[in-house]
Amino acid sequence: MLFPDLGPLGLSNVLVVVVGLSIFYGACVVIYRLLFHPLASFPGPKLAAATLWYEFYYDVVKRGQYTFKIKELHEKYGPIVRINPHEIHVYDPKFYDELYTNPPRKRDKYQWWVNLASAQGSGFSTVPHDLHRMRRSVLNPYFSKANIFRLEPVIMERIEKLSKRLAEAASSDQIVRLDVALMALTTDTISQYAFGQDTRYLDEPDFSLMWKETIRGGFETGALCRQFPWMVPTMKRLPPSVVAAMNPQLGFLMQWQNRAKANVQGILNEKPNKSGKGNAAAGDGQERQTMFHTLRDSDLPASEKSLERLCDEAEIMLGAGSETTAATLSRIWFYLLHSPSILEKLLAELRTIIPSPDLAIPKLSTIERLPYLSAIISEGLRISYSVTTRTPRIAPTETLRYEDWFIPAGTPVSMTNALVLMNPDLFPEPERFKPERWLDTGSGSGSGRSLEKYQVAFSKGSRQCLGMNLAYAEMFLTMATLWSRFDFELYETTLDDVLWKHDFFTAFPEDASKGIRVKARQRSR
Repeated sequence: MLFPDLGPLGLSNVLVVVVGLSIFYGACVVIYRLLFHPLASFPGPKLAAATLWYEFYYDVVKRGQYTFKIKELHEKYGPIVRINPHEIHVYDPKFYDELYTNPPRKRDKYQWWVNLASAQGSGFSTVPHDLHRMRRSVLNPYFSKANIFRLEPVIMERIEKLSKRLAEAASSDQIVRLDVALMALTTDTISQYAFGQDTRYLDEPDFSLMWKETIRGGFETGALCRQFPWMVPTMKRLPPSVVAAMNPQLGFLMQWQNRAKANVQGILNEKPNKSGKGNAAAGDGQERQTMFHTLRDSDLPASEKSLERLCDEAEIMLGAGSETTAATLSRIWFYLLHSPSILEKLLAELRTIIPSPDLAIPKLSTIERLPYLSAIISEGLRISYSVTTRTPRIAPTETLRYEDWFIPAGTPVSMTNALVLMNPDLFPEPERFKPERWLDTGSGSGSGRSLEKYQVAFSKGSRQCLGMNLAYAEMFLTMATLWSRFDFELYETTLDDVLWKHDFFTAFPEDASKGIRVKARQRSR
């Protein structure tokens, strides 16, 4: 017999041996990590150095608390800390440009960290530096500032739709969930630009609250997906109806993924544009060249144009292009209504280019030259915390040095944008909304020009946010249009509805928050 009948006693002996060997193996791993690992000498809690379960506890069990714990660890151990068996975290803004640098220096991503996105084919999740550069090179021109200027009619069309919805709400004294409305705006915009398909969330009575809740749920599960990367692929194998019954938000996301897959497949099936060119943001009825037309017609190898990879790109593009910009705008709205003197300065500046609510909105190139509006947006980006989860980079062939510490090549090293943006040494009273800090007073270290170095809301280096120019355009145009036409007042919304309480990749308030709610009133003159 190949497997003899061990009997109850024999089977129990086998189990004892298996358990014993597992314990012995685990003990050996812990001893290695604590005593012999290349990072063994770096400061930090021994439990974090021994096991990833330390991070699991704070990010999954306690729900998005590890970033706050990392800050506590720095207060205890200093500016450089080993935060898990494999990774070093640095809390010193002066090190930022060293870690998030540009070519020819190479920076890979950390595979374990990018598992949070469950979209391995996307540019966001691309680990090797060279592969990322190849993928990014095709899309950089598509999101260039010049191309975004041509997109202006597409953005304005959706802002006008939101303006109309606000006018209707004002006439009937309705309460508007502004954070959801602004996310509908950014989602409709990026969807039209990237896919040539308008999601039309601005048309829905509740601005598609389900979409916002879906994104929040998806972001929260990122920490779990890092630990268990098999979860999402397993869920995708189940019928959508089963998934929807188990989790309506995930079911909603899978429905969107199926539509996106059909849209991308349709683009791939079209006859390629041999010129590789198109009017990416035509606003006059011309055929638009979407992001996926650009990818399809590029010189990328065929493997880079697979349906699966492009769908991964689509998923990340829609999530990143909707939540972050909308969250920044929402917090700006709150702080302006919370700070009447700041709001009055903004309105006075807007009247210099839009003296009456019924006048046409100037071009983006005019709006973005307004210094106080620019300062408000910079401060909004800062106090919205940007990406709150740390963003590791790996120098694959380079030993990094921080003060007297030498970090071995190939080591994941991270910093946290939000901790830089809330650093009290750079930004005194960091919890206060103070646009004046960004104005160039010419006073040296405290002037706006010197602070620009630490405006890391979009990160820096070769992996800087691809959609930065689009985000700025949406913010400038939305702010100028809506604040020139409406007065707003907060409705049962307090600071607790905007303060950062959970790190779910971006900042989220307490679960009890009902969002940023306002009443709008049309301005007569």
